[in-house]
Amino acid sequence: MNNIPPVDLARQYKSLEKEINAAVSDVLASGRYIGGSPVDSFEQQFAKYVGVSECSACNSGSDALYLALRALGIGHGDEVITTPFTFIATAEAISAVGATPVFVDIEAQTFNLNVDRLEAAITNKTKAILPVHLFGQPVDMTRLMNVAESRGLAVIEDCAQAIGAVWAGRKVGSIGHIGCFSFFPTKNLGACGDGGAVTTNDRNIAAKIRMLREHGSSSRYHHEAIGINSRLDTLQAAILQVKLRYLDIWNTQRCEIAARYHQLLEPISGISLPQALAGGESVWNQYTIRVIARETADDPARSLTQNSFRDFVRNQMQKQGVSSMVYYPLPLHLQPVYESLGYQLGELPLAEQACAEVLSLPIFPELSPAQQEQVVYGLKDSLAAFLPLPS
Repeated sequence: MNNIPPVDLARQYKSLEKEINAAVSDVLASGRYIGGSPVDSFEQQFAKYVGVSECSACNSGSDALYLALRALGIGHGDEVITTPFTFIATAEAISAVGATPVFVDIEAQTFNLNVDRLEAAITNKTKAILPVHLFGQPVDMTRLMNVAESRGLAVIEDCAQAIGAVWAGRKVGSIGHIGCFSFFPTKNLGACGDGGAVTTNDRNIAAKIRMLREHGSSSRYHHEAIGINSRLDTLQAAILQVKLRYLDIWNTQRCEIAARYHQLLEPISGISLPQALAGGESVWNQYTIRVIARETADDPARSLTQNSFRDFVRNQMQKQGVSSMVYYPLPLHLQPVYESLGYQLGELPLAEQACAEVLSLPIFPELSPAQQEQVVYGLKDSLAAFLPLPS
């Protein structure tokens, strides 16, 4: 029995070893390690891929969010609506510019921001909506944009986990006013280190982002604003150019793996499978199920909290050589850092429930059918292991 990791980056590198090594060698031989044609070319290619006119590469997905908010002039006294069920970088960027994150509960089926709850969260301080296309599944951007446009709000798409995902025929990152991307190694398009990008069709926004990422300078030693140092490394740009050529192939493979998971897992009780919205095309950065505790009323001593049941299943799977991940065990509105915002346990129940139930199974383009069967067997066996003790 082979151990199956959540993602296998070494296998991906091995398949592209010659191309990546050649691209890296060219950069090293050039003697130019900051900026240059690899960065410019990647920005142009990525803008074309997303379907926008402008792309500004930067140091990380977190910086992309920060730069986007800064470019829109969002700061102290402003509010930005977002989801509590995501990585902290989304809300952290809002806080970093001095604004206040306002959390809206999620949809049970997609794990994404519940668009139906947006209107109730909008105040006279609201300046933007920041939806996250979580796990590769796009938010219903048609309805979200209708709300934003009717209220005069900016929309910043967090596309970190959804590079290549489509809503209503358009790639995410081209629908809102700004799209923010991460090239963290585990993303569908991952660098060999950190990296990010901001996409837009607004030249003025793009120019401001480029100025802010260069210490607030649009010309050397002339500084117009307090900016940051957030440039995409030239080596990473060269690597990303190689990988971008394969992104659609990898995303197709992820979709095939997700479809196979659907088929294999559908008959199994005790779990709930991820559901896609009509009109959206997920790229399955994660395949995330819900593990739902079964009642053991005849043996109260065996009763577990929902979190413990999920963790029990996860640990049992690990013993069988199947690794899994929990994204995310604690929602943002209950994180210690946001205690001052005053959210209470039970206030955003669907996000809290998801945190107690979600389990992300291994998924990467190279995952074989045999490995998937091992994952499913490990999950099924682990679920079965939790049975009432004999009387």
